[in-house]
Amino acid sequence: MPVVWRTHFVTPVAPKPSVPDLPASLSQPIAAFAQHIGSERRLSPHTLSNYQRDLTQAATLLQERGLNEWPAVTQHEIRALVAMWHRRGKGGVSIQRTLSSLRTFYRFLLREGLATDNPADGIRAPKSPKRLPKTLDQEQVGHLLDNAPDNDHENDPLALLDQAMMELIYSSGLRLAELVSLDIDTIDFRDGEMMVTGKGSKSRMLPVGGPAIAALQHWIKQRKTLLKNTEEKALFINTRGRRVSTRTVQQRLARAAQIRGLGQHLHPHMLRHSFATHMLEASGDLRAVQELLGHANLSTTQVYTHLDFQHLAGVYDGAHPRAQRKK
Repeated sequence: MPVVWRTHFVTPVAPKPSVPDLPASLSQPIAAFAQHIGSERRLSPHTLSNYQRDLTQAATLLQERGLNEWPAVTQHEIRALVAMWHRRGKGGVSIQRTLSSLRTFYRFLLREGLATDNPADGIRAPKSPKRLPKTLDQEQVGHLLDNAPDNDHENDPLALLDQAMMELIYSSGLRLAELVSLDIDTIDFRDGEMMVTGKGSKSRMLPVGGPAIAALQHWIKQRKTLLKNTEEKALFINTRGRRVSTRTVQQRLARAAQIRGLGQHLHPHMLRHSFATHMLEASGDLRAVQELLGHANLSTTQVYTHLDFQHLAGVYDGAHPRAQRKK
């Protein structure tokens, strides 16, 4: 019996999935789900885009297997998808995220009476080898932030933009999404702190270091030369006077690192990882680093304890009264 969709679910809040030839029986439920999480749950556009991409990719593979309706999908089919993704080189983390998207999607279908079970429940992704985040050592960070090329002077707003963004990420361990979401009034320059809204709309207060404060002040002086609309609240704007996108930040930081002779590709999270590593090395306070990074679980932060075991072992040797380790 064909499914009759409620008319108020026809128009999604987010952009339509990128695969236009999916049958309506597969694409319309995705559109309905997109409206649900976009308007009712008010998730970020980035999260919404991830859900749509995951579901569209799954729907495409299901269609290849002759399945054109979500209620017809079984656990066997979901396991087949997992096996297919694994054979094609998709990592365990990516597969697990897609499974999470499917579970959430089916919970929505169950709520609407459009499915009788959740075939993604209980399905796990194959484990991937644990990969440590790439970081810069303190000397590399110093080279990056202290060696601006000759054309990076106070009259070059884009150079000042690059410097301010890099200093702020490294100063406070910001996620990329947190950086681009900052508004002009976010920073308290007098007290050197700012309020950041992270994952799950959770806010946290973060300190901002002196070099970052100075870089931000230089940037703000030149920000008005790019401003087209005086009502724009974004702290970091592009040449069109609008809030910078995550892609723009990625491109600008990679370019800045190349110009400054870093010798490797720089992405924003590398600065965040470097911040976490250097803070943990210097303090040994895992809980404090967890709070600064905005991690919900301490286990997420613990990955940084593996980055420099020699340093941690040295701290142990020097601090523990009964270490008695061989030198």
